Amino acid sequence: ASGDRNVKLEPKIRISPLTSAIPAIPLDAIAPLLTTGRIVAEDTLDFAPYILAGTSDRLLFGPGDEFYARGENWSTGTSVFDLFRKGQVYVDPETEEILGYEAREVGTATVEDRNGDVYTLTLTAVKEDVRIGDRLLPTEERRVESTFFPASPKQDIEGVIMTVLGGVTQVGRNDVVAVNRGTNDGVDVGDVLAIYKSGKIVRDRIARDKVQLPPERAGLLMLFRTFDKMSYGLVLQTEEPLRVGDNVRNP
Repeated sequence: ASGDRNVKLEPKIRISPLTSAIPAIPLDAIAPLLTTGRIVAEDTLDFAPYILAGTSDRLLFGPGDEFYARGENWSTGTSVFDLFRKGQVYVDPETEEILGYEAREVGTATVEDRNGDVYTLTLTAVKEDVRIGDRLLPTEERRVESTFFPASPKQDIEGVIMTVLGGVTQVGRNDVVAVNRGTNDGVDVGDVLAIYKSGKIVRDRIARDKVQLPPERAGLLMLFRTFDKMSYGLVLQTEEPLRVGDNVRNP
């Protein structure tokens, strides 16, 4: 009957569980995309031991090369050291607070001998050219996830993309980005954040003024490494071009 056709439509929110939308991500599938740099205090690298010279006259070193390193602040409890070079200084674009200093990992070496404050080491792995002057820090023992299980943050998070690793400004799928929120803000490894593109500024021809349109959801990222005040995230999805400065928040 006609009464059967008069169905009142009620607005409903379509909810799709985040965990079903994004499957678990094996570490080995994305390991080449993940940075192994650290966020350290301002003077950490300045006081760390440094490469003094090679056992030959080389200025650059590769796997298997021996070199001498010198320093006062050796960690005597380890025989494996990671090699670092100063990277970016991360500044919160919202508060201008310095969130951390990037130590960019360039290689790994093992101790062969010690003579006072001079150590002899063998370079076992490189991520880029290792040079005289690069700094040594003990290999960091940290939680290593074999599989990431994406999930929503346990509390409300809002932040911005500070930079894209690799020196570009455009953000795309599988890019690694730095976000100005860390464990102090309640985020954790595996947390997924939605990326919102800033709304355009358009001219209102009727009111004769300019209006900024609301932000538009345009992608997803997953945090895979967290520090006190900032985190590294992997972009999982992008629906349109994104840029440094775009917002991130709970999906």
